[in-house]
Amino acid sequence: MPTQAGENLKAISIKTLFFAGLIISASGFISPPVALTAGIIFGLSVAHPLPADSKDMSRFLLQASVVALGFGMNLHEVLKAGRSGFVYTALGISFALIVGLTLGKMLRVRGNSSFLISAGTAICGGSAIAAMGPIIHADEDEMAVSLGTIFILNSVALLIFPSIGTALHLTQSQFGLWAALAIHDTSSVVGAASKYGAGALVVGTTVKLARALWIVPLALVTAAVKHSKTRVKLPWFILFFCLAAVINTYVPGISRLSTSLFTLGRFSLTAVLFLIGTSISRSALKEVGWRPLAQGVLLWMAVALTSLYFIHTGLISL
Repeated sequence: MPTQAGENLKAISIKTLFFAGLIISASGFISPPVALTAGIIFGLSVAHPLPADSKDMSRFLLQASVVALGFGMNLHEVLKAGRSGFVYTALGISFALIVGLTLGKMLRVRGNSSFLISAGTAICGGSAIAAMGPIIHADEDEMAVSLGTIFILNSVALLIFPSIGTALHLTQSQFGLWAALAIHDTSSVVGAASKYGAGALVVGTTVKLARALWIVPLALVTAAVKHSKTRVKLPWFILFFCLAAVINTYVPGISRLSTSLFTLGRFSLTAVLFLIGTSISRSALKEVGWRPLAQGVLLWMAVALTSLYFIHTGLISL
């Protein structure tokens, strides 16, 4: 039988490995897909030593990273992309919700999981699920299943989207718009767009953040329908992203600082992807089940292929 000393040594080794992966991911020496892959390997190999702390750290770093990325954005480009992408985002959200709920009914996905998966796909992945869960009184199992489904598909999208974009010769603007419309979480959108190029990063980040703002109206409507008194949380970090873009555009004297903050944002976002990867464990995969996963996969493919068709054919553009 293992001794207490042996168990303690094993726990210390796992924590050391976790922090080493986090530091390397934040160093800038590895790309976002590599960081995510390393996190997934860690999550599937060992029990996470700090699951709650990792979740909180991931949320804080993501928001801080998005604000830091604003220091690399030109306000005029941000407004142009946000204004042009508004209609596409509204149509995409409506399409995802209708198709998602229909698929959930056809597949007989139980409880609130169908709505949570549809909302996560339509708007911004885990953030939308976290916002909607308390409003519809989702239990822990429903939240876990929905988040697990979304995180798995996020990981796949980050790894394959840049290759698909390259194969189809998508422009920077086209790829950024596609990533923003078809990838769930902000972190994976920015990671994929960053991998593709600077132009894609500007478009992808801006359109995705505009899409994330739809959490508020959807949450308010859902709360009204469910007669819920749960307080709707506003994504204030998006406002700070816009403020950072204003400073970068109109205060040229801090250009060196802006460049450093933008670079720091990209590095910390890579660390976020490592943290997200570590949350995908064997138990999480087993807990998802085939019905919610089938709903998530089919809905994601419908959104990704439809938006890609319209973008690639030039029917929608910025």
